[in-house]
Amino acid sequence: MERIICLAVGYMCGLIQSGYLYGKSQKIDIRNYGSGNSGSTNVLRVLGKKAGAIVFFGDFLKCLIPCIAVRVIFNHQPDIMYLLMMYTGLGVILGHNYPFYLNFKGGKGIAATAGLIVAMDLKLTAAELTVFLLLVIITRYVSLGSIAVAVLFFLWMVILGGGLYGVGSGYLIEFYVVAAIICIQALWRHRANIKRLLSGTESKLGSAKK
Repeated sequence: MERIICLAVGYMCGLIQSGYLYGKSQKIDIRNYGSGNSGSTNVLRVLGKKAGAIVFFGDFLKCLIPCIAVRVIFNHQPDIMYLLMMYTGLGVILGHNYPFYLNFKGGKGIAATAGLIVAMDLKLTAAELTVFLLLVIITRYVSLGSIAVAVLFFLWMVILGGGLYGVGSGYLIEFYVVAAIICIQALWRHRANIKRLLSGTESKLGSAKK
């Protein structure tokens, strides 16, 4: 029951579409511009740095806040607390990516994933931020940095997750599966970016707006 509640609450929080709402405040539907999604990277390219930052932090906070709430509420159950945080984060990502009231057309969930990462572990946050910044600075591909964040999240959870977070042995496989779903979801939402990266046609940060 706790899992269902965490997923449902997360999904409802994910429905707060920061990019779409910001676009509407500028009298546009951001999904009709650029890459066609409502995430912060597309907002950055279409509406500029300030808009991109506002939308990123909006999507970041809508995951960070409910995940921290779950951490506080279930602090007395350390063997399952982190698993429930992951369910909450997954719910936010699904709500962000597939908002029912926008015909299930949302963003890609990386800012929301960042909120989950920060809520779970500051060491992981530092590692993820370092990898993301290095890749983006060197290649100027935001998508590559985002993909790396998702993959590192999964590897971290599988290699260090059980022992580092005190997840009960009876929940470990489930913990790994939820981490895998979060990673696969990010890769799936970036499938077009992956194709463009492989073909050398992916847009770089700072490229001209279309």
